[in-house]
Amino acid sequence: MEPARRNRPGWVFFISLALLGVFVAYGATRPDELALVADHALAFTTQHFGWLYLFATTGFLVFCVAIGASNFGHIRLGADGEAPEFSYPAWLGMIFSAGMGVGLVFWAIAEPMSHFMAPPYGEAEPSSPQAARMAMQYSLFHWGFHQWANFAVVGLAIAYVRFRQQRPGLISEAFRHTLGDRVDGPIGKGINVLAVVSTIFGVATTMGLGVIQINSGLGAVAGVGFGVEQQLAILGGITIVFLLCSLAPLESGIRYVSDANMLLAGVLLLFVFFFGPTDFITAVMTNAIGDYFSNVIGMSLVMAPYTEDDWVERWTIFYWAWGLSWAPFVGSFIARISRGRTIREFVIGVIGMPVLLSVLWFATFGGTALFYELFENVPVGEAVSAEMSSGLFVTLEQLPFTAVTSLLMLALISLFVVTSANSATFVLGMFTTQGVLEPARWARLSWGVVQVMVAAVLLLSGGLVALQTISILAAFPFMLLMVFMAIALLRSLQNEHRQIELHQAITHERLMRLLEEHDHLGEGDSRQRHDSSKPGENDGR
Repeated sequence: MEPARRNRPGWVFFISLALLGVFVAYGATRPDELALVADHALAFTTQHFGWLYLFATTGFLVFCVAIGASNFGHIRLGADGEAPEFSYPAWLGMIFSAGMGVGLVFWAIAEPMSHFMAPPYGEAEPSSPQAARMAMQYSLFHWGFHQWANFAVVGLAIAYVRFRQQRPGLISEAFRHTLGDRVDGPIGKGINVLAVVSTIFGVATTMGLGVIQINSGLGAVAGVGFGVEQQLAILGGITIVFLLCSLAPLESGIRYVSDANMLLAGVLLLFVFFFGPTDFITAVMTNAIGDYFSNVIGMSLVMAPYTEDDWVERWTIFYWAWGLSWAPFVGSFIARISRGRTIREFVIGVIGMPVLLSVLWFATFGGTALFYELFENVPVGEAVSAEMSSGLFVTLEQLPFTAVTSLLMLALISLFVVTSANSATFVLGMFTTQGVLEPARWARLSWGVVQVMVAAVLLLSGGLVALQTISILAAFPFMLLMVFMAIALLRSLQNEHRQIELHQAITHERLMRLLEEHDHLGEGDSRQRHDSSKPGENDGR
């Protein structure tokens, strides 16, 4: 099909746009009613299916590790011998920036201090050393391997379909091995619509968190008020920037912005590490890693059936659902930039390397906040309790060059929001123009505007609470879809492995036949030479 025709809008585009248009209209005209309906739906989902989020996410992690460590690990996401499209540092930078950049900045201090003030399941005294230890343990858990496994499942499935099987980069194509040509009909279109809607809500959540964090930072730096009006104004400014960036090609748009992200994030990380309580940070990181690995199985599948504590719903299930709602977007984007990587490289790069950076980031910023709270009597915890996004800037005030670092942090958050939104417009364009690698500008601009409108509606409907609620609800149907996606990917890999083994067996059999024929010919020549060399035979001729 010609690129021009494939870039035209189809049913997936119009159906997705209609559904999201209804949501935006409803939320803009009745924000309080939307919040009430969402709360009821959330209570029903977490009460009856909270366990499923835990099992599914843990299962995805086990699946990815098993696939990477198996014989499938050497399979290349592209033609055999094809070189990777991007260098390793550039590849990791885009993964990290598009993945959880905004979330890391928002929660790096907010989450540890929240757990410090109100420990998980009430298993420690609030504001105690034991509470601080549990705070870092659970923060690393929520930003560790489970979260990135969600992205890896979708990314592997799409990259395998797109670059190994040379099919369009659509979510529905990952099911072709099990559904056959039905993916070209209503079933396939329904899968892609679900992916678009889930992506929009996931990215809108991240944009909302970033806007709230920027609003808090502007309040600390310039005395700007904190509220919905200010947040909508900030959202409008960011929108102009990322829509302009979305018009640029992948190589010169998202890549360069993500490179700037990583450079600035690295500078701020090193600054806090060396100008903050360095020895305390390294001790916290070592201790938290040990606690994480010692308790990861228990934390993965723990709920509170014997009490009415809703901690797991407010934290773990929210994080897993947020990652699941992001999975179609981040997974597809990672797939797009992973051409030429082997499956083993992919798993290590997507699940392993970002987690190391997340651990270092949380230990540095979260550890610094805990140090000032515990030993310098700085009320970081109280600031977080009053306004969750403010803890970051209260902590930066304890370090030198506060004005400079606060401005740089605001720039970093803005760049992360721009990168996430820009990447999302690219992927949504792919989803709605039949999986083309370079979506048309109209498609990227259209989805950029839609995701901004959804983020604005969520900010109007309750801010942080609304963002958390919609993430959990939007993730549920796509989580079920991902289970079948993993099964379909496994079957495709098994089928290719069988074909490889069959090809190797046929090749081996042909080689053995050639060797046998060569041996027979060799024996015949040897016998002929032996007969011709017998004495007296030539004398009688």
